[in-house]
Amino acid sequence: MDVILVPGFWLDASSWDAVLPALREAGHRPHPMTLPGLESREANRSAITLRDHVDAVVAKVDACARPDPVVLVGHSGGGPVVHAAVDARPDKVARAVYVDAAPLNDGDPINPELPAQGGEIPLPDWAFFDERSLAGLDDELRARFRAGAIPTPERVARDPVRLTDERRYQVPVTIIACEVSSAEIRQMIDSDNPYTREVAKLRHVDYIDLLTGHWPQFSRPDELGAALVSVANAAAG
Repeated sequence: MDVILVPGFWLDASSWDAVLPALREAGHRPHPMTLPGLESREANRSAITLRDHVDAVVAKVDACARPDPVVLVGHSGGGPVVHAAVDARPDKVARAVYVDAAPLNDGDPINPELPAQGGEIPLPDWAFFDERSLAGLDDELRARFRAGAIPTPERVARDPVRLTDERRYQVPVTIIACEVSSAEIRQMIDSDNPYTREVAKLRHVDYIDLLTGHWPQFSRPDELGAALVSVANAAAG
């Protein structure tokens, strides 16, 4: 099974490194992505838009979905990018996986509150995040994360998500719950929380609880790898 892995903000393809061996050992073909503008800290990202990120993922789906559909994985801010790619290619995605992420509604931005500087969003100071987000990241992991962090293009966080094809609701989804439990997510759906309104419209949703912080590929990579293998195995079957 081809498994396309889309990182969240400040991360490139290498952020998935500790997760890849499990997928390869299970016989799957992982494709970790570096999105436009995240090639290096020196890259010019001032004109990069959310649409550019979506188009890059769609292009990867088109390249891999021959002849079989793919598993599409999005972490954090990569989740809405994945959902927009599903919207563009619903017939080419066997399952979408959201790692501490969720699909957003049409017209919503991913995170307009992140502080930007000169058209890009550097990784904020740790004080910007709450302790629930940082759970599992010890000092060594935080230092490694910050050393490799690349600023995210500002417009990726600010531009509205655009969705047009309701066939996206038919694509099976797995949500890997990391900061909040699956029970909490269901409570959000039941209370009509705006953040989960798009989730509520999905026809087929499974949950995996992997309770750690916001970055399980760093804090619990073996367990995340095993979860992705189980999803890919089921999609292949």
